[in-house]
Amino acid sequence: MTKLTRRGFIAAGTLMMLARPLRAAPKPVTLIVPYAAGGPNDNFARLLAEGMGAELGMNFIVENKPGANGIIGATHVARAAADGGTLLMGGSGPVSLNILLRPSLRYGFDSFRSVAMMFDGPLTITVPSKMGVNTVADLVAYAKTEKRALTYGSLGPGSVTDLYGLIMAKALDIPLTAVPYKSTPTSLIDLITGRNDLSYMTPIALADHQKAGAVKILALTTDQRDPALPEVPSVTELGYPQLKASYWTGLHAPKGTPDDLVQAYAAAAIKTVQSDAFRQLLVTNGQTEKAGGPQALEAQLESDRQYWGKVIKENQIVLD
Repeated sequence: MTKLTRRGFIAAGTLMMLARPLRAAPKPVTLIVPYAAGGPNDNFARLLAEGMGAELGMNFIVENKPGANGIIGATHVARAAADGGTLLMGGSGPVSLNILLRPSLRYGFDSFRSVAMMFDGPLTITVPSKMGVNTVADLVAYAKTEKRALTYGSLGPGSVTDLYGLIMAKALDIPLTAVPYKSTPTSLIDLITGRNDLSYMTPIALADHQKAGAVKILALTTDQRDPALPEVPSVTELGYPQLKASYWTGLHAPKGTPDDLVQAYAAAAIKTVQSDAFRQLLVTNGQTEKAGGPQALEAQLESDRQYWGKVIKENQIVLD
């Protein structure tokens, strides 16, 4: 046998060894989305499944399991076999907030293995234009003169928008009351008409209405301005770093999923999220790429425990 042939056999053997862990994963791999089909998260998931499948030479299918603020989908993955056959497209609500808010939940942080952090997005501090408030300082002054608590639309108790109102009330020392809604469009109508005073919706939900002059985005809950909204300041820039907040999306696997599979999935997810096509989808939906492996997602979960956990504890919020 020649040296060249021998090298060829060695190289082939090495590739087989590297590929062996992925063979442990059933095909196709199911990517659980804890939201209904047709929304932004569903679009992200389908592009992610396509990209990861191409990277790993495997079939990834998307399965929507909406309901109960993401609990149904997350519970399904927490109980799934730890063989790499099931992944969760999780995030702030389905994972962190549910776990921090609901003691009786049938899963916890230790029910999952972190695979990859993917992207996040900011909230806004927004008022109806007819209010005549143009800055956060104006908002504080306005609230001080009103003989009532200002109202803000939320997506229900324990949601990011609900909890952010508590953070803002404390940081600005103004009285605020949440008004729960089942959907963003309904909340948006009440904001535009002035039935509510405030909103913390995402920039993408409000950009067109700001251009039309119906609402005024006072600030983004970020460190820096968004190039898509250069006229809108960040809360850090305005001197309120404690108002910085975001909601994120990551990839989780059931506890016990083998290391080699986790690392392979993480690498494929990161490469997909950093692709031109995925980045364009992020921009279209007002999200920011934050791609990273298991450690990056673990850091995000710890940040949630410190940030949202503090708000929940201070306000003694418990949901069943």
